[in-house]
Amino acid sequence: MRTLYSFLTHISVFFLWVSGFFNKKMRLFVKGRKKVLDRIAQQIHPQDKTIWFHCASLGEFEQGLPIMQAIKTNYPNYKLVLTFFSPSGYEIKKNSPVADLITYLPLDTAGNARRFISLVHPSLAIFVKYEFWPNYLFELESSGIPAIIVSGLFRKSQSFFRPYGSFMRKALRTIDHFFVQNKNSEMLLKEIGIDCVSISGDTRFDRVSAQIEQDNTLPFIEEFKGNSICIVCGSTWPEDEAILIPYINTATTHVKFIMAPHIIEAAKIDAFRKKIAGTSVLYSEKDTADLTGTSVLIIDNIGLLTKIYSYADIAYVGGAMGTSGLHNILEPATFGIPIVIGRNFEKFPEAKRLQSLAALFSVSSSEEIFEIMSRLVDDKSFREKSGMIAGHFVNSNTGATRVIMDYITSLHSNGLI
Repeated sequence: MRTLYSFLTHISVFFLWVSGFFNKKMRLFVKGRKKVLDRIAQQIHPQDKTIWFHCASLGEFEQGLPIMQAIKTNYPNYKLVLTFFSPSGYEIKKNSPVADLITYLPLDTAGNARRFISLVHPSLAIFVKYEFWPNYLFELESSGIPAIIVSGLFRKSQSFFRPYGSFMRKALRTIDHFFVQNKNSEMLLKEIGIDCVSISGDTRFDRVSAQIEQDNTLPFIEEFKGNSICIVCGSTWPEDEAILIPYINTATTHVKFIMAPHIIEAAKIDAFRKKIAGTSVLYSEKDTADLTGTSVLIIDNIGLLTKIYSYADIAYVGGAMGTSGLHNILEPATFGIPIVIGRNFEKFPEAKRLQSLAALFSVSSSEEIFEIMSRLVDDKSFREKSGMIAGHFVNSNTGATRVIMDYITSLHSNGLI
């Protein structure tokens, strides 16, 4: 089965190369992997001690970040090697100071896995949430290198738990320890004979909780907001914007909106602005614009959203109106504000929990947006109570990083890394 898997992976290289001619993201995916192994050979030396982190994309990076920072503090003599699968993670974080080397992960062929592990020679491999690449896992096992999963999240629908999933189960069993987010994930793993599992929770809670202690001051947001109610719409997609526009165009003058689209493309932003009845301004225009007299501020920049949430009275988090996947709802929740999302969030347990606590509200139409937004804007007591619940939810779920670091410390103390 491993031979067939490796053969199919080799075949996929051709199709990925062809798709790059038609899709910008796939073009980055293919181009970014050229000469990756040569780059690693130049930057990681045989005498270096390393720890390897792998993240699928940006969300997993945010989950892994508290652990990366803790390792840098506690084990400064180790180099951190960080790999991404997706361009949306790598392109944004490729210059992050948290790791000594940040690169794409070469595709999961047996040859790539063998050379990558040989060049990086990690003392420990840490995979964040998911992305289980069999050839890499088998190579780690055969090299005697411990591997762990952090913030793991498993669902019954995954191949590991299906009758046809024996090959993937075999790969999964090479992992030395699983730190999972919830009881359901633990039970699923134990059903297939994996007992090296701890329920640690989600490290994202530690990540977002720390944000409150940072300096989140943004003078231009203070000027824009004034005394208005501020609704921050973060990581929005066209499907989100389509149901938000009718409410934006009919909202009262004491409500202001900050839009932070997930994909920043001038043509799409321009098309969105043309649908807005009131005045709008781009972040890139802020130095010459009248912010106080503007009703909609559009953030055509990356990296500000977390701080911007600190100014929100209400947050709309994008991704769940379509099929792209719900973005990080914990970032606004940590600031104690109510959250509104789209309808497709079944794979996000934190969203389901916040909804059950009445701190998060799901909508599927412009009419439902108008109903919940109007209530949150007009009823201060309701808005503040919902926000308080959201903030408490984050505070009560921190601590995953400490649990994971205790395990890593024990490995180090016993000479296993």
